[in-house]
Amino acid sequence: MTEPRWDVADFDSASAEAAADLLRPVCASRRWLETVVTARPYRTLAAVDEASDAAVAHLGWADVLEALAAHPRIGERAAGQVREAHWAREEQSTATGASLEVSTALHDANVAYEKRFGHVFLICATGRTPLHILEDLTERLDNDEVTERDVVRRELSAVVRLRLARCLR
Repeated sequence: MTEPRWDVADFDSASAEAAADLLRPVCASRRWLETVVTARPYRTLAAVDEASDAAVAHLGWADVLEALAAHPRIGERAAGQVREAHWAREEQSTATGASLEVSTALHDANVAYEKRFGHVFLICATGRTPLHILEDLTERLDNDEVTERDVVRRELSAVVRLRLARCLR
């Protein structure tokens, strides 16, 4: 899949609509998108990353849930041909290639996590083995809700940074 990748200068000078279209697959939170697009110009990718991290940190929990709703369950193949699905498949490529035993354990832990916290388990899976993801998921099941929300925000920021780097240079 060919992905548009813009120079930050072009992103800074684009219309709000064009800039939003570029970033919409990066994070499904409308508030994040509005915040990042409205705060232009940035001049550097590092400045976009910093603004994105701040935007994620200041999202209301409903906005975080909106972002999470676009993420497939870890270990399950994202459906569709849109950029988000393509990226999710690549980001989770190691998790979707797990052994049957680990895949089953991931599925069961995902279900337990969703029952406990009421949303999909989010982890920046890029570069992590299925076993490492399972260990993190299992450990995070012991978190209280406040701690887990902090972890979710950090993981969301990490995923968003990876995706920003796919859109901007």
